Amino acid sequence: MVADSDSNIAWHRVQLKKNRAELKALETARFTMGEIASSKRDGQTQKTIGDLKRKIAQSERVIADHDKRTRRPLGTDVQSLSNGSWSHWDSYTTQRQRKPGSPGR
Repeated sequence: MVADSDSNIAWHRVQLKKNRAELKALETARFTMGEIASSKRDGQTQKTIGDLKRKIAQSERVIADHDKRTRRPLGTDVQSLSNGSWSHWDSYTTQRQRKPGSPGR
């Protein structure tokens, strides 16, 4: 996993991992040990599972938003590459911005 300079994003990544593990453990225990549909504990378990799913979704949104803002496109197909802004990487654009008559390369 990549180290984050933003402590908020790092915190969300840790919470995401922790909450996914806890959700997996709860759901595994429900199916391994079984459950009684009318028990009071079942209502609490359902509430806890819903809360964990909400927290997971929130962390995923925060991380995805951060990744969209900070990461360069990793796709190499024509569609992905054509959607990005390449003006600051294009040497042709840099050469055209020079004064006419100046040496090219």
